[in-house]
Amino acid sequence: MKEIQCLNYGFVRLVDVMGNDTAIVQAARTSFGQGAKSKSEDRTLIRYLMRNRHTSPFEMVEFKFHCKMPIFVARQWIRHRTANVNEFSGRYSEMPDEFYVPGSDLVRMQSMDNKQGRCEDVLPKELTDGVVAQMADSQRTDFNEYRELIDKGIARELARINLPLSIYTQWYWKIDLHNLFHFLKLRLDKHSQYEIRVYAEAIAEIVKECCPVAYEAFADYQLDTISLSKVEQKALAMLLKGNALSDELLATCGLGKRESAEFMKKMESL
Repeated sequence: MKEIQCLNYGFVRLVDVMGNDTAIVQAARTSFGQGAKSKSEDRTLIRYLMRNRHTSPFEMVEFKFHCKMPIFVARQWIRHRTANVNEFSGRYSEMPDEFYVPGSDLVRMQSMDNKQGRCEDVLPKELTDGVVAQMADSQRTDFNEYRELIDKGIARELARINLPLSIYTQWYWKIDLHNLFHFLKLRLDKHSQYEIRVYAEAIAEIVKECCPVAYEAFADYQLDTISLSKVEQKALAMLLKGNALSDELLATCGLGKRESAEFMKKMESL
């Protein structure tokens, strides 16, 4: 099965897949007692289903992946609670001497306008190289201490607790296509953390090969789209009527300060 390397020690490996584009249209047409038709008709139907959020036919396709990632990536990943997961256990087995260290070009300062992310400003190489070296030294110290405890016979479930979030874990992850698309919409977004985005990109490549028509529809109707709230639609309607954009106009439409800023970003993306 297809395997894609991610970060330094990680990977995404397709273990099994049930269904494809044909399974989606067969499920959608079941009420008519009909199966797949021509490729053009099937494509039209899949795009209709995606466009109108008829999600259950996409649930007829399932993917099973074997994935290996740093624990801090896994903790973000597991927030998507619509999959079946079985993870490597540090209670049963010894943890691997494998850690993720970001490349010096990925080291950034904390963003001032994004509480959960890094900014884009490039830092001096001397600073970033020092940060990377410090991380690697800490990882080596922590793992050596872990090995010392294991060698003394201390229980694995205790010896592991001081290991950093950068150590690698792995799991089997099974999910239907509808929920997988939701995962990809969030984790392929440019605001998603780089390290988990790498895995999302690998998964997307695999899904695109297995279900090309469904993925095309997902990309067109969900992935690179924006949504407008009722008050944002009101503001847009006023702009289209020739009203000048202003704080007063946005306030009149019911947009607060933060909502106004979000609306402006949406307009800039058009």
